[in-house]
Amino acid sequence: MTVTAVLIDDEHKSLAILKNKLERLCPNVNIVGETQDPEEGIELINTLKPQLVFLDIAMPGMNGFEVLQKIQEPQFEVIFVTAFDNYGIEAIKHCAIGYVVKPIDSQDLIQAVSIATQNITDKTALQKNKQLIENLGIQSFQQKKIVIPSQDGLEFVKIEDIIHCQGTDGYTKIYFQNDKPIMSSYSIGHFLKLLKHKDFYLIHKSHLINVNYILKYLNEGYVVLQDNHKLPVSRNKRTDFLNMIRNV
Repeated sequence: MTVTAVLIDDEHKSLAILKNKLERLCPNVNIVGETQDPEEGIELINTLKPQLVFLDIAMPGMNGFEVLQKIQEPQFEVIFVTAFDNYGIEAIKHCAIGYVVKPIDSQDLIQAVSIATQNITDKTALQKNKQLIENLGIQSFQQKKIVIPSQDGLEFVKIEDIIHCQGTDGYTKIYFQNDKPIMSSYSIGHFLKLLKHKDFYLIHKSHLINVNYILKYLNEGYVVLQDNHKLPVSRNKRTDFLNMIRNV
């Protein structure tokens, strides 16, 4: 599948490297526009209507997130490009949007383009981009939403509604307040990274819990959550876990 793309990066060298790698490693990507100017990038997107946009995050005058916010209906897939694994990356991960870190690794680029190409077929870009924009305006971690790919498509769920995640055979079952569970093909490790915050604790290799839903801790080493799930706390985590919940 041929994919039309626009590249936006304020650094000439970075733009040239990205273009070269795409031409060599991703022959299905047809670069229809490129610029070092964010304002011109917005014009290119609105005029050319690309299927995919490579967007640098840190740019003077207007960062990559602000560029995205200025597009009225951002129906294209985005692959963010950044020199730092920072807050911006966490926001991107929450919305299942692609990214590569400078200096760009060839395999990371190939994988990001492959996923974006599949997502273009699935037509999920608009929902994800709008969710990212919404999350960027929310300060509270718990009130943000994450995107969970499931058998039925994409689920957009508030973090504060997640009670716990249970890992089983490489899959993860997510339990919610007042809603049915979702089974995701991602492992518990994926959600551990996605929900890395003081409000979530991995009490066992298979159980990641939202500490705000703890009902009680039992002396034999179990925690009871508000949905009445009784889950084991690993022996080697009990002291740290008890210290943590005493300070919640």
